This record gives sequence, C-alpha cells and structure tokens, in this order.
Amino acid sequence: MKPMEINVMFDEGAEGSFDADWLSDTARRALEAEGAGEDVEMGLVIATDERVHELNRTYRGKDSTTDVLSFPLSGPAGDECPSFTVAPDGIRHLGEVILSYPQAMRQAAERGHSIKREAAILIIHGVLHLLGYDHIVDAEAAVMESKEAAILKLTGEGPG
Repeated sequence: MKPMEINVMFDEGAEGSFDADWLSDTARRALEAEGAGEDVEMGLVIATDERVHELNRTYRGKDSTTDVLSFPLSGPAGDECPSFTVAPDGIRHLGEVILSYPQAMRQAAERGHSIKREAAILIIHGVLHLLGYDHIVDAEAAVMESKEAAILKLTGEGPG
C-alpha cells in the first residue's frame, strides 16, 4: 500500500503564497476525515485569477473567475469515469483542485478572517467535490456544509 499522495503545484505568479506542506496537510486531513484511504492521489494547484478565469470559462462556460475549481477523475459513486483507466499501481487518482489565491485573499478580507482559514475552507470544499459531494440541491448543500465545518475544525483553522 502506497501512502496518500498530494501533489502541490504553484502557477507562475502564485509561488510563495502558502507553505506547500501546510496545503498538503490540509488536503490530507479532508481525505482522511472522509475515509478516502491511503491508496489515493490528488493534485492541488494554487493559481492566479487569470488561470482560474480561463479554466472556468473553458470547462464550466462561466466567463469569470471563481474561488476554487475541482476536476474529479471519478464519478459521484467513486466509479472511474469511462475516459480514465485505473492505474496499474492500484492508486485511485481523484483529480485536481485549483484554488485562486487572489480570490481567496479577497474573500478572506470580506469575511474578516485569515487567508489560511479561507484557503483551508476552499481546499476542503474542493476535496469534497473530488470525493463526489455536491451542493446543487439544498439537501446536498447542507450535508456538504456540515462536513466542511467538521473538517475545518480538524485543520486548526476552524472555530474551536
């Protein structure tokens, strides 16, 4: 069994925004809280507004920036999407979470809390999307929000 792998990358212009180990630990706590197992891998990209805007327009048809995007490689029930195959190493590749550092900074200021807290909220939100959670209907949104709050406490960035 390989240990959980979280690949942290920084877009040009977003380098030095966060400590990579802290980012990885935050994503790991979310995965562990949801029982994702050790044989999982995901990517976490800290990006610029321009990059997130481009991705949002290309893949979601929304011509604006956003705070976080998730690109899951498996369906809601954890089944692999038809266009992807399970790697021979047995690792479940979850997908990628792309976080806009500038948008996270703006939201942290608007909400009156630290950039680390905002980033933790967004990372947890993105990881939950990779694991199949959604918030399109109110009932799903309530479940997702409850999980986000519980996991945020585990990171040390949530209310005691």
